[in-house]
Amino acid sequence: MIHPPLAAWHVDAAHQAAPLGNLALESGETIREFHQSYVTHGRLAADRRNAILVCSAITGTHHRLDFLIGPGKALDPARWFIVATDAIGNGLTTSPSNSRLQAGMAFPRFTIRDMVEAQRRLLVEHLGIPALYAVAGASMGGMQALQWAVSCPAMVQRVVAMTPMARTTPWAVLVLETARACLTADPAWNGREFKRRPDRGWRAYAGLMNALLMKTPDAVDARPPAFEDVVAAMAATGFDAHDYLYQSWAYAAHDVGTTRGITGGTLGALARITAPTLVLAPPLDLFNPAAAAREAAKAIPGARFVEIPSVEGHLAAGPQSPADAAFLNETIGAFLRDTA
Repeated sequence: MIHPPLAAWHVDAAHQAAPLGNLALESGETIREFHQSYVTHGRLAADRRNAILVCSAITGTHHRLDFLIGPGKALDPARWFIVATDAIGNGLTTSPSNSRLQAGMAFPRFTIRDMVEAQRRLLVEHLGIPALYAVAGASMGGMQALQWAVSCPAMVQRVVAMTPMARTTPWAVLVLETARACLTADPAWNGREFKRRPDRGWRAYAGLMNALLMKTPDAVDARPPAFEDVVAAMAATGFDAHDYLYQSWAYAAHDVGTTRGITGGTLGALARITAPTLVLAPPLDLFNPAAAAREAAKAIPGARFVEIPSVEGHLAAGPQSPADAAFLNETIGAFLRDTA
């Protein structure tokens, strides 16, 4: 993956890659020569109790929550040691697009729980961090945050999950299937792999996901996107089509209720979460249905659900609207302070 151009709201930091050897997947397969990509902001306290993990979204990078990072913001580097990670399959962490030994469709399928395990190994084995003050993420990052609370309850003290699903809904599965169909309809797909970049496929994908489903009708009416600008922005990320297939498969298959050792399905897994949890979602989300976030919060003991007062849809958990970004910084910052 070509690192996307820095946006005005991005916080740049030195990229690092932790060599973790082979990564055993829950399927029984292995990602060989695995490297976990990440950046850090701030300093780790002497007692190692101020670390906050940030998880990235589908097709996204460690910059996903940069709008929350900075002096006086929710994730203030003067107070917190922020570890912002890249999920498996985003082209920075080991992925189908950059694997030397398992390139392209030879890469093994992975899950969101495998992403969490890779991050756990980064923290414990590479950075020497035994526990997290908090884990935070939006979209697939929020799904990872909830999975962290289920898989590693002893390590997680607080959870911030924006626009998450604890179990991927049939609606979201259909969205992902349609997005993959956009890519594989391109002549670059030969039925087994992409022989070159599927430019026409990415164009269709950009229209479906970035111009429509990431927003709401009200948001589009207020600021009609120039379609060619949407396509150009997608192209600028350099995201690889094989990487998208793999991340979307992980996204579609996710369910905290299928975590090994957990009984009671999705609700049983959520009921086991002990960390104070903040779940946030807008009134309408055309990708991850807002009802799924509400249901997850209802099932987590003591969790707080906050509706983001936004018309931005799935992108409400971001900096598109200054008002939304300010609301999230205030709400999340207060949650982290109040539960200290």
